[in-house]
Amino acid sequence: MPNYSGKWTPSQILQARGQDLWPINGPFFYVDDVFSTYVYTGDSGTQSISNGIDLDGEGGLVWIKGRTAAYDHSLFDTERGATKEIYSNKTDAEQTNSDTVTSFNSDGFSIGADPLVNTNLEDYVSWSFRKQAGFFDVVTYNTVDAGWSNTFNHNLGSTPACIIFKRTNFSADWCVYHKDLTTGKFLRLNSTIAENTEGFTVTANSTSVTFSGTADAKVNGSNSYYVAYLFAHDDQRFGDNQNESIIKCGSYTGNGTVANATTEQPGPEIDLGWEPQWVMIKRTDSTSDWFIFDNMRGFSVDYTGQDKNYLRANGSTVESALSSSFAYLRLTSTGFKITAGTGSFFNENGGEYIYVAIRRPMKPITTNTELFNPIAVTTTTPTQTYSVGFPADLFLQGFRTLGISARTNSRITGSEPYLQTASNAAEQSGFGGEWDLQDDYAQSSGVSTTAISYFFRRAPGFMDAVGYRGNATAGTTYSHSLTVAPELMIVKRRDGNGGWQVYSSALGATKYLVLDENYAEGTSSNQWNDTAPTASVFTLGNIDTNESGVYYVAYLFATLAGVSKVGSYTGTGSPITVDCGFTSGARFILIKRTDSTGDWYYFDTARGINAGADPYLSLNTTDVESSTDAIDTDSSGFIVNAAGGGLNTSGGEYIFLAIA
Repeated sequence: MPNYSGKWTPSQILQARGQDLWPINGPFFYVDDVFSTYVYTGDSGTQSISNGIDLDGEGGLVWIKGRTAAYDHSLFDTERGATKEIYSNKTDAEQTNSDTVTSFNSDGFSIGADPLVNTNLEDYVSWSFRKQAGFFDVVTYNTVDAGWSNTFNHNLGSTPACIIFKRTNFSADWCVYHKDLTTGKFLRLNSTIAENTEGFTVTANSTSVTFSGTADAKVNGSNSYYVAYLFAHDDQRFGDNQNESIIKCGSYTGNGTVANATTEQPGPEIDLGWEPQWVMIKRTDSTSDWFIFDNMRGFSVDYTGQDKNYLRANGSTVESALSSSFAYLRLTSTGFKITAGTGSFFNENGGEYIYVAIRRPMKPITTNTELFNPIAVTTTTPTQTYSVGFPADLFLQGFRTLGISARTNSRITGSEPYLQTASNAAEQSGFGGEWDLQDDYAQSSGVSTTAISYFFRRAPGFMDAVGYRGNATAGTTYSHSLTVAPELMIVKRRDGNGGWQVYSSALGATKYLVLDENYAEGTSSNQWNDTAPTASVFTLGNIDTNESGVYYVAYLFATLAGVSKVGSYTGTGSPITVDCGFTSGARFILIKRTDSTGDWYYFDTARGINAGADPYLSLNTTDVESSTDAIDTDSSGFIVNAAGGGLNTSGGEYIFLAIA
């Protein structure tokens, strides 16, 4: 075990904790422990939603909204108790409904059959916020003498940046305090109105919230009961080294740049320092809805404006998608960017906006079945649903008998676009991928043939995906969330022709490969600017991976102990055992010869890695599946045989990606 010096890798963290070598006192918290977006389909019965959030032991808030039916937003919290609901789009007092959220559990919550939370075949989204210092708190309080100064304590551990108040025993507007509103002004969660001056003030610090001024039913009415939801800002006590934030509450000013469906305009870019998974935005100086986006329902890097599914906290309307005829925003690896202008929801010239943003999942995962799943289907249909077992981020599909290119589709690029690995062509539409099924994935425009489908999950140390727009400036860096230096990077232009550019740490930053060709390694500074990637950024040249105004997607892989291995070997002409550090062998293997021509061959256990002939396909061709005795199993990784497929030519140099 290495001495502590800076940031540890996910596998080092787990090993160090097990040996009491971890240099920082626990406990350790990640956004995965305290927040969840969980989508589900109603069944009009009872359901237990297992999202990994301990609401029973720690407390918190569950916020549920029907996506396909115009139901109210229903909010339940542990301070008021299960079955007690309030509605963000209404002024109504709290209602008791024994068939809504029926219990808060150690790994989520349970629901009954009420239509607000569980109508048969209707789609829902739930957002769970767990109490945690530096992130979120729920407080109830009551007032007796209206108009007098009233104070309640909280356990947020830092000064609240946003507080949402609701009177629960009588009807009243919601009231929203945000640190970036004009002093003395507030918003109403159930309304589109602009910030408004009230007769009271709110003073918050790291332990309490105080009201002063005249009585107001929204926050300090006479003989009233209230609930308050408190959100922190940039409290850096999370992550591997307890020095990262997971929530930010901020603001920006619109500049009114003219919207264009395909050409990104210089709108405001909000730098959070990390990629968000949940964002709520409201204009403050004029009327506007409260827009909520999350990455489970469609919050992507897509540049056309599609796949930005939003809900309005102040309305019961069904989920809608921003289209090219409206304003839209684009996810980035460090925040989000407003890419449309005047007349928009988010970028009116001079318009003032506030937001609350929550970081994407960041917790190390070292269980291979939670990160990768190969599924072989003997007969696919144009409509195909896969039981993946986890929220996947990357889908790669190879066709075994049809003779067409493998296709890939990812959560961050949206549901419709797909790229062909054997082609340098721009992405195509009409894939019909559905990423909003929690632990499943569906295609509505698939191909009727036998296929092998691979599902990858973004996680520290294993795999990441980044979308970006090129600027033709050599030395440009882009952030990623891999937390270790990528050892394999695959970059593709999305909006036009351009070959798949591949970086391998075994070759170095002066070399490159092309995924859609069988070429040997090339030498150029155009791709990586002769600069190896780091644990936080990758560096680009000025063309091929970074042309001006061009949109790209990059897939990054690394070695995660016991789960994945990015490596290389030299052929001997005799069987080679490739030790990947696994215990049960490799389930997926991708191999490419680098010093000479050679295809990008891939094998998997779903189709069969046997002592005899092994079925394989190649990413750079449209060839149908063939078999050869090229690969054998080995508990530590895999064995490359002396014959078959040209994967072990004496003196040949090869790179590989293997996943356990």
